[in-house]
Amino acid sequence: MPQGIAGLAEAVVDLSAVRHNVRTFRRRVPQDVLAVVKADAFGHGAVPVARAAVEAGATWLGVARAAEALQLRAAGLTAPILTWLYDASELMLLGDLDGDVSISTLAELHRVVSHPGIHHVHLKLDTGLHRSGSAPDQWTELIRAAAQYEALGAVTVRGIWSHLSHGDAPDAVQSRKQLHLLRTGVILARRGGLRPSVVHLANSAGAITLDAPDCDLVRIGAGLYGIDETGLGLRPAMRLISKLTQVRRIRAGEGVSYRHDFVADRDTTVALVPLGYADGIPRIAGGQASVLCRGVRMRVAGRIAMDQFVVDAGDLPVEPGDPVTIFGDGSDGEPTAREWADWAGTIPHEIYCGIGSRVPRRYEEGAR
Repeated sequence: MPQGIAGLAEAVVDLSAVRHNVRTFRRRVPQDVLAVVKADAFGHGAVPVARAAVEAGATWLGVARAAEALQLRAAGLTAPILTWLYDASELMLLGDLDGDVSISTLAELHRVVSHPGIHHVHLKLDTGLHRSGSAPDQWTELIRAAAQYEALGAVTVRGIWSHLSHGDAPDAVQSRKQLHLLRTGVILARRGGLRPSVVHLANSAGAITLDAPDCDLVRIGAGLYGIDETGLGLRPAMRLISKLTQVRRIRAGEGVSYRHDFVADRDTTVALVPLGYADGIPRIAGGQASVLCRGVRMRVAGRIAMDQFVVDAGDLPVEPGDPVTIFGDGSDGEPTAREWADWAGTIPHEIYCGIGSRVPRRYEEGAR
């Protein structure tokens, strides 16, 4: 169990797990790896995670927004960065960063070219997710315009890409259909005079389940953080720890927290954990969730509040200051982020991303 917890809580990120996960993908797939570090690296900390991923062999970094790319460049990271969500007002910033941007429409292409600092773009084809990307019937027009701009030296189409719609729970038929559409889009682009150096479609799960040797890059997001959807042996990188701050004895029939959803059926000890839904502990999980304290799973008793929740310690002699593991990799018997996701009816991605800014991040290299 972790000792000497500073403050009320912290999220401990094991950077050796990040490196392990990148190397696992590099051993299993022939393509280069793009590490997706958007949303502050799924709440793990973008700069430390990006550095660890690049050290382990990731050759690209991927972010959603311009400010995320700026943070990486300001920290001295020089790997190519692809940004796929941006406003017209942010194009100047992206040009200054020497970053690649995604293009889905002719209007976006015209706006990007109007900012001469942006040299590399990735054309995105909508192959079935129907979120962003060029509609297939507009693809030829986008290719033609991009080729014209390339001939003028205004921009270089470095990549062509798309996004799987069933990547987290692979649907072989749908994924193969999307791959076929992307291949067709690449053929048309090359016939139109474009020579992209990278073609990419697969996410973490798709990298393993989709046979696409003609793609040059896989984008790993979930897998980077140990969300193992295909049984690769990935390691969760984060554990969330806290400590008990108050302990009290209650009698059978007494209720705990708002509305007394929990009423003790016996005399028991309850203890306070100073984390709540403002810190990313999902309120909806209150009736099912548990934490680990003194080597024992303790159920959450009653509603999770904004800043705190209560656990039922039974007759264990717990004391204020006792360490509590909210989630980890499960090796000590603690809940995992996937369990919390199941209790909340969501996915581990949301659990990680939801850990709030009041919870400091601490970085380690494999030490427990």
